[in-house]
Amino acid sequence: MRQVKIFTGSSHTELSALILERLGQAAAPALVKRSANMEMGVEIGVSVRNQDVFIIQSGSDTINDHLMELLIMINACKLASARRITAVIPYLPYSKQSKKKKARGSITSKLVANMLQVSGVDHIITLDLHSSQIQGFFTKPVDNLLAEPVIAQYIQSTLYEEADNVRGCVISKNSGSAKRVTSLADILKMDFALIHRESNFQASKKSSGLAENDVMRLTLVGEVKGMVCYVVDDIINDIHTFLDTAAHLKQCEAKKVTIVATHGILSREALMEIHECDAIDEVAITNSYPMDDELKNLTDKLKIIDVSGVLAEAIRRTHNGESISYLFSHVV
Repeated sequence: MRQVKIFTGSSHTELSALILERLGQAAAPALVKRSANMEMGVEIGVSVRNQDVFIIQSGSDTINDHLMELLIMINACKLASARRITAVIPYLPYSKQSKKKKARGSITSKLVANMLQVSGVDHIITLDLHSSQIQGFFTKPVDNLLAEPVIAQYIQSTLYEEADNVRGCVISKNSGSAKRVTSLADILKMDFALIHRESNFQASKKSSGLAENDVMRLTLVGEVKGMVCYVVDDIINDIHTFLDTAAHLKQCEAKKVTIVATHGILSREALMEIHECDAIDEVAITNSYPMDDELKNLTDKLKIIDVSGVLAEAIRRTHNGESISYLFSHVV
């Protein structure tokens, strides 16, 4: 690719390397420096004047530092007369905060969008936004790529390894992910089931009087007996809803339960809980979010789905001015 410079932030060097390998490009040099008070500075080590610039930086455990690094890098390229700056952000920081949850809360995702635009970005490429409405927070173009094709391929390959008469079922752990799950079920031509959650408040007598304990009642809408179940969502961070969903599915005589998510924001404690949970047979996440080898090796239930292909192809097509519609329904 001519007149293009691809910079990589420090948040997810493994994914950046895979993307660059697929594109046959080397990373453009950039130096990130920190002063004694931890202020960050970026030095661009090559001319970007009239160049098509791509900056790869995903959200991470140190999300604020890496977001600031991205903003400074964008602004440095803007001031260096780059023709166009595209931020490739597989996991967009603060994407779960896209609406006010309380009366005096903030819409942090909108704030992040404003910060990116003020820094000088011209285009955003991201993957599986938590809420599609986030695209409306930007006045610049946003390409929200889908992990659905690679996830569908993964499910088909794992189900193929089962016995011939075993059927698969795609599960939504709550009503919020139903649309995403039904779309995947249609692609795979599989059954679909939903977990309905209902809070029951039961009074328990204590010495100090009556207290209310919040008890969640789960109801399965659908049939999973003897099936391989795939519990699908865009983000897995609070694992307890996944754990109780898996336990309920096993009570309903599911043969196997696999958790599938695009962004795996998993701590050491979460991975250990997954490893010790007999109801969960496997957890499959994409490599959109960084995870070090030590965490990956904590459990043999963890499987990683590579999404570097779709991101690399999106970069190539964007640079060449080609349509990216193909990527929404095909594995690259």
